[in-house]
Amino acid sequence: MNRRDLLATASAALAASALPSTVQASGASMSQGRPVPPVAKKIPVTIEQLGRTRVDEYQWMKDDNWQAVLRDPSLIKADVKEHLTAENAYREAMMASTVPLQATMFEEMKGRIKEDDSSVPAPDGPWAYYTRYRTGDQHPLFCRRPRDREDGEVVLLDANALAAGKAYSEVSSAEHSPDHSLFAYAEDAQGSEVHQIYVKDLATGEVLPDPIQSANGNFTFSPDSQWVFWTNRNDNGRPDKIFRRPARGGETSLVYEEEDEGMFIGVGRTADDRFVVISIENQETSEVRYLPADDLSGTPRVLEPRVTARRYDADHWGDRWVIRTNADDAIDFKIVEAPTGAPARANWKDLVPHTPGRFIEGMALVKDFLGRQERADANTKIVIRDRAGAEHEIGVDEPAYALSLGGASEFDTTVMRYGYNSPSTPTSTYDYDLATRERTLRKVQEIPSGHNPEDYVVERLNAAAADGELVPVTLVRRKSTPVDGSAPLLLYGYGSYGIPMPASFSTNRLSLVDRGWIYAIAHIRGGSDKGWNWFLSARRMTKKNTFTDFIAAAEHLIDRNYARAGNIVAQGGSAGGLLIGAVTNMRPDLWAGVIGQVPFVDVINTMSDTSLPLTPPEWPEWGNPIEDPAAYDYMFSYSPYDQVGPKAYPAVLATGGLSDPRVTYWEPEKWVARLRPATTSDKPVLLKINMEAGHGGASGRFDYLKEVAHDYAFAIWAVEKGWERV
Repeated sequence: MNRRDLLATASAALAASALPSTVQASGASMSQGRPVPPVAKKIPVTIEQLGRTRVDEYQWMKDDNWQAVLRDPSLIKADVKEHLTAENAYREAMMASTVPLQATMFEEMKGRIKEDDSSVPAPDGPWAYYTRYRTGDQHPLFCRRPRDREDGEVVLLDANALAAGKAYSEVSSAEHSPDHSLFAYAEDAQGSEVHQIYVKDLATGEVLPDPIQSANGNFTFSPDSQWVFWTNRNDNGRPDKIFRRPARGGETSLVYEEEDEGMFIGVGRTADDRFVVISIENQETSEVRYLPADDLSGTPRVLEPRVTARRYDADHWGDRWVIRTNADDAIDFKIVEAPTGAPARANWKDLVPHTPGRFIEGMALVKDFLGRQERADANTKIVIRDRAGAEHEIGVDEPAYALSLGGASEFDTTVMRYGYNSPSTPTSTYDYDLATRERTLRKVQEIPSGHNPEDYVVERLNAAAADGELVPVTLVRRKSTPVDGSAPLLLYGYGSYGIPMPASFSTNRLSLVDRGWIYAIAHIRGGSDKGWNWFLSARRMTKKNTFTDFIAAAEHLIDRNYARAGNIVAQGGSAGGLLIGAVTNMRPDLWAGVIGQVPFVDVINTMSDTSLPLTPPEWPEWGNPIEDPAAYDYMFSYSPYDQVGPKAYPAVLATGGLSDPRVTYWEPEKWVARLRPATTSDKPVLLKINMEAGHGGASGRFDYLKEVAHDYAFAIWAVEKGWERV
């Protein structure tokens, strides 16, 4: 969410274009055999802010009733719907020649999925819980069976039946009660992340009446199974309250209300079921409150009061609290312990001291062991610690890979689960005995259409950024793909919120890689790929490091002959779409095409609109342009929408979802409307809005693959200049 310098130039160019204020009807018009793009009407709105003036010609695209539209997309304004429909029709007409390729890639991707797949059962008490799919199903079955038997399956929820007759349905979370008598699930039926929570009696099979409304999807049962706690979602789409009610229905009680609209909240249980915990956080500050299992009707106690820029999260390890924190200048975090009855910071004692460059991402607890996941140099490792302090490591000797610690469903066990994969190697799931150090392979991801990791090469390069920092870049290609600059390359990036991009396996990417493409992931600043400081050095007033790192990665790939300028497609989503918008303005010459998925590109307007769900909570990440002139100016200097100017832009595909509460549909819509008259190239600017989904796209697993196939077909089309044949 960001941008600035070229506003005057861009505004002048847009004003000089004098394009007619019309919108094409649904169905693309044709001119000399080529589709004619929609022309969005201009209604200039002058915005005065902090003594600065900007003009927005497309503010009309934001539906004033957007909160209601999230819950019922049919309420969208007629002129907005008309324009979105015309944009979809134009894109479909322009990309009509790719329809056979999309269908082929969809079948390839579908062929790499084991259609009747299932997860590895997770043992908990007398049962083992898992999900599975039937051949042809879009959605999973949630199941359990007796722990020590292969038969006796009980289907807890058929998500296909739940989705029947709905354009969108996603079970965002599901959980059984600790006593195994109840099963609850949260459904989002619009893609807007407004959930209903249902509770099912497993003895009778009855879904209990009066589902919980207007929830954000986060919930938990109490340790004694008598209560359900959940997080409320207010009219602005923010989590603001924690409620509880009897698990089988009854009167609702307020447990906690967060007064700071800039904080996210959630609720859960500790690993040992001793406490219900409420987490409160934004991008840089956090706080934990807790309720003892034997006093759930009381007022939540503060573990340690929030202090700006201090983060911590807490779990309970049977006889003590265990806390991961950045206190005491532990930039890459440390783990401390504290007494059960006195967990405040004054009593914190280092358990795992801070080591710069070794970012402790998270931890998992069982009765006698603590597992933690660490990240350094864009790779992960798992470290196991016993109560006496002895440690050992689970590591992998590869240049780029992903380890993920899954923990355990039970507390009284010596077994934790973890997964391993790499860009060429499908996921293997292991059960690891923490006491004996023996691992048991429980599952290897099956690729029904066939896959041989030996056919691929995985490499890790380091690109020098402008300030000398080394930016890791992970590559995967077929051995037969030449490294002479001739292969097309897709460069993926994100770079925000401290979220790392793992060097992981994806069956979908093979539809590009097997066609002679090189797939690259840029582990740029703004993520935590090289530690938490990797994040801290690319936010607020240093956010441009994210964009220049991505450009440095592209230039390094060109220098090393993996690619050539104008033969690269850049891709990113959400805040990664901001990245794509920024680098498209900064270096349009590098890209054959760019794919901005649900792109956060209208940065100044969005971060100045306090009614939007994520605006106040994200000021610590981006800055506050309402009150801080320096933040406004810096943000404006890179904001993709504001920095559009007369340039030879690459082919552009922007995608969005009508029900998206995170990056609202009008951001990609406005971006496209401003880009199209500004570009001095003949390359198309396309918009794809899913009129029946939100931030994550289609909910069904096969429908989602169609969206991936569409985007990859665009990438190929952009490199091959497919529009010249339209």
